[in-house]
Amino acid sequence: MTMKAVVFHGAFDVKVEDRPKPTIKDDTDALVKVELAGLCGSELHMFRGHQKTKTGHIMGHEFVGVVDSVGPKVTKYKPGDRVVSVFATVCQTCWFCQRGLGNRCANSLAFGTQQLDGGQAEYVRVPFAEGTLQHVPPNLDERLLVMMCDIFPTGYYGAMRAIEFIGKPLLPQAVQNGSGHEKRAATFEPQALKDTVFVVLGCGPVGICAVLTALSKGVGTVYVVDAVDERLAEAEAVGGKPLKLGRDDIQEIVMKATDGRGADAVVEVVGNKPALKSAIDLVRVCGIISSIGFHQSELPFTAFEAYQKNVTLNFGRAPISTLFPEALECLRENKEKVAAFISHEIPLAQAPHGYDIFEKYQARKVVFKV
Repeated sequence: MTMKAVVFHGAFDVKVEDRPKPTIKDDTDALVKVELAGLCGSELHMFRGHQKTKTGHIMGHEFVGVVDSVGPKVTKYKPGDRVVSVFATVCQTCWFCQRGLGNRCANSLAFGTQQLDGGQAEYVRVPFAEGTLQHVPPNLDERLLVMMCDIFPTGYYGAMRAIEFIGKPLLPQAVQNGSGHEKRAATFEPQALKDTVFVVLGCGPVGICAVLTALSKGVGTVYVVDAVDERLAEAEAVGGKPLKLGRDDIQEIVMKATDGRGADAVVEVVGNKPALKSAIDLVRVCGIISSIGFHQSELPFTAFEAYQKNVTLNFGRAPISTLFPEALECLRENKEKVAAFISHEIPLAQAPHGYDIFEKYQARKVVFKV
């Protein structure tokens, strides 16, 4: 039996083809009949040829659907259950998964890569189904759930890493353990979120999700930096303060807003060297850079620069399976604003067109209806 699927053939070349319908291979697998599949900005790295990889695999790591069948060890899900998947498999048994760090699961496979065929297809095999899938919650537009596969929890994670950093005592364990540092901890007032200034570098969908999270949690001011007018307008519509590359003196504006200190936190979403250089320039002494962009090159600043700023650097992907409940609650609180991200819902058969308009910034978020 065959199915339709979006297949990667090289830079700027995806095709909708007939592929064999996948089957259960392992006891912990589930087979999902896909109903909606998203096109994510991270897939542009591959589509544009920036991420070198083999060809011939099925694309897509964002999908919502119905369980078709399950392996004998899967008890959490049954045929007919409506599910949403996180972007990479989560085994639940390795050292990292046992500590909630499924983002670095030792047995993880990323959907839509040469490791594992993705969800831009009529059916997809889901290894480690019990850790990788989530039940579809009631009373929520399923198009929004496509955002929960990767984009919204990733933006949420980028913002929350920074928020949780702000105001932390120097030695929190010392206070808890009665080690004689209670006086020192009580001497200094923690910084109130309402008084903080954040900068989000990049305001595609992930960046705007970070903006929404920061503002929802009480961050006072969030500047958003991008080169695309339409994206800046979207960021402004959700409460961000837009700054345009090449037009605004971003450094001067941020320094003026912070009495010369710099941003308390910079959330970097772009995934390139110029963005990271901007981050180190904009962040204040003893601030944090929370980087969720996908990087493939060296850092554009020296260890000495980081040392001189006492800056905290936090990089990497989000543990979506762990964060799913709290990120979903934040999405619910902002569902009208998040729904506006989805600009195009098109048939899977028109996937090449979807890639084309997304790559040219002619679409905010593309969802394929399968």
